[in-house]
Amino acid sequence: MLLLIKYTLLYGIVLMLVALGGMFSEHSGIINIALEGIMVIGGVAGVLALTLMPASMPAWLVVVVSILAAAVAGMVYSLLLAFASINLKADQTIGGTALNLLATAVAVVLSKYFSESGSAKLNYSNRPFLFSIGGLEMSVFVPLGLVLLVVSFVVMYKTRFGLRLRACGEHPQAADSVGINVYKMRYAGVLISGALGAIGGMAYIVPPVQTWNFEVGVAGAGFLALAVMIFGQWKPFHIFGAAMFFAVFKSLANIADSTFLANLGWSSNIYNMMPFIASMIILAFTSKNSMAPKAEGIPYDKGSR
Repeated sequence: MLLLIKYTLLYGIVLMLVALGGMFSEHSGIINIALEGIMVIGGVAGVLALTLMPASMPAWLVVVVSILAAAVAGMVYSLLLAFASINLKADQTIGGTALNLLATAVAVVLSKYFSESGSAKLNYSNRPFLFSIGGLEMSVFVPLGLVLLVVSFVVMYKTRFGLRLRACGEHPQAADSVGINVYKMRYAGVLISGALGAIGGMAYIVPPVQTWNFEVGVAGAGFLALAVMIFGQWKPFHIFGAAMFFAVFKSLANIADSTFLANLGWSSNIYNMMPFIASMIILAFTSKNSMAPKAEGIPYDKGSR
């Protein structure tokens, strides 16, 4: 049971962080399909920062610097999507897909350059990111994620910035008519999305293991986070619940060998497929009732009314 709780929290926080990033972007009117790639970029940036810092550095500083490195890298990478979608008015789905493909290639090149073996695998110590509560090993991303969840809710629904951001995703022409700079708000939404997605990528890679092969990227976690965002109806606390729901299925693959599930004799690949199968089934029944931002995916033209 402790293992199930551990991995559910671990993966749930990852899905929640990335889905919250997608929420900010889509509330501004930009569909961020590139979350998968942003997770990869955040993961490789965080791991490189982690491995390049001296061993004498305090653990808390290692955590802070590596997370900041991941967030900054994610924001910089998300600028590519923002520029293509906002300034060039390119198709957001195609642009995001291209960035997903590019991210894995960039991560492989960087990891091979800095790896001692010349492979795409990077070794690191995850001890600074772990702590124990009553025998339950936890990741620092769990409390960080809960804090960011509350902050996201407050920013989105209790601030002027959040109101303006949502206005740009619902009716950008009306927002522009009252003096809101739609382009700047959409850039802000995508940048926040990049930061949260990158932190989620690092949270996915670092705490569970001490080596990662960046040729596999993040194995579809970014796309699963998009399903979490839709299932959570673009609302922070609903997203949290949806993330934990899907995380239970994701966790089964990690505990199958050490629980009664081992008696079933199923391959771990079956358990790894479960979150994606569940997402397809759930979205098939709930997509008709989804209340997505009305202007998401539609390039804003200041001259049109």
